[in-house]
Amino acid sequence: MRITVVGPAFPYKGGGAHHTTELAHRLAAAGHEVTLLSWSAQYPGFLYPGQQTISEPEGEPFPATRRELSWRRPDGWLRAGRRLRSRDLVIFAVLSPVQVPAYLGILRGIGGRTRVTALCHNVLPHEPKPYDRPLMRALLRRAGSVLVHSAGQAELARGLTERPVAVAELPPHLPSAGGERAPGVRGRLLFFGIVRPYKGLDVLLRALPERVSLTVAGEFWGGLDDTRALIDSLGLGDRVELRPGYVPAGEINGLFDAADALVLPYRSATASQNVRLGFEHGVPVIATRVGGFPGQIREGVDGLLADPGDPASLRTAIERFYRIMEGREGFRIDRTDPEPLWKDYLAALL
Repeated sequence: MRITVVGPAFPYKGGGAHHTTELAHRLAAAGHEVTLLSWSAQYPGFLYPGQQTISEPEGEPFPATRRELSWRRPDGWLRAGRRLRSRDLVIFAVLSPVQVPAYLGILRGIGGRTRVTALCHNVLPHEPKPYDRPLMRALLRRAGSVLVHSAGQAELARGLTERPVAVAELPPHLPSAGGERAPGVRGRLLFFGIVRPYKGLDVLLRALPERVSLTVAGEFWGGLDDTRALIDSLGLGDRVELRPGYVPAGEINGLFDAADALVLPYRSATASQNVRLGFEHGVPVIATRVGGFPGQIREGVDGLLADPGDPASLRTAIERFYRIMEGREGFRIDRTDPEPLWKDYLAALL
């Protein structure tokens, strides 16, 4: 098939760009003729307050990548769509409703002559705006089919469109870890990734047991003031290390090596690569019972689960975690074989 994947790629950073690029590589390896249509300017800065791009790729860029899309040039969206009329399949990687106007412009250029699939990482954002639902409804009703990463997301998508909605587990696509992990209890936990309200860092800070330290590594979308004030009010200044800003791939191994567990205290979630990222580094995961986490974590084997938005429940899970760590058996971490997951994913997509 002649396939074009539309979405972010290097120099854009983060899991979405990694997934789009890896998807293009996997489709090409399966024998398809693949191009990747990406962005020269994806968002205005006020819509994405963090660092948008990086200078060095964190993985192998896809060679047939065209960076033709720009939010500044809506006229280019229509032209891009017209050039896609000869393709057999166009896949829109949908990470945010902010992308939808450009995708609608491309669809208008395509003119219904090409099969189109909307690949939705999130059908609606965790912190929605009034315009998100009408934008996503407009896109999903114009796509020929929809692919999502969980049953909950499928239900949400079916509320916005009568088009076919398929579900496939999000396969691994982030950079792999380094060597073997040194044994021992470090007395330190890790919160990793962009800090936003739905991810529950405030819950983790209130749950942090005595004699346990925490590293918070990632971009703070709302600024640091509220987090620092909470740390000070809880008397945690000597036990919480803040490392604000994007974490380059070369620094990730060191962060995980210094931690006993990755903690995901999310208030809500859909599909996340962070559980697998922890396992890839040999680190157990403590997470909340939201989204796909309960299906990814084997309770008491490679991690523990707590109730969302509940500091007492999370504190109990952390204390239980250290009792298990200090016992004879500890935790058993199995790294995921990506090949079967990618095979199923491509089958659902195609």
